[in-house]
Amino acid sequence: MSYKVEEYLREDGTSPYEEWFMGLDTIAAAKISVVILKIEQGNLSNVKWFSGIGEYRLDWGPGYRVYFGRDGDRLIILLGGGTKKGQQRDIGRAKALWAEYKERKTHREKK
Repeated sequence: MSYKVEEYLREDGTSPYEEWFMGLDTIAAAKISVVILKIEQGNLSNVKWFSGIGEYRLDWGPGYRVYFGRDGDRLIILLGGGTKKGQQRDIGRAKALWAEYKERKTHREKK
């Protein structure tokens, strides 16, 4: 199974994932790009799921994490990223962004 992967855009048009990604050094950005390709190809073997959030764990460097939600069968919404050191804070932020995404989607569907 393959997935369509999109970045979550907040109401003001900003992307929390892009903000995180743009702060990475070149090598880390390349490794995270490979992670996104693996997700697109349906390889979720390094993903831990909790509270509707997926955490892709990259066992390299400081232990990078990519956070996302799954909307339906084929759509992955990128919420952000971080490292093992800031994992609890990053998980909290991903949960809040996912709740925001779902709320905005529900609101759009009611219109």
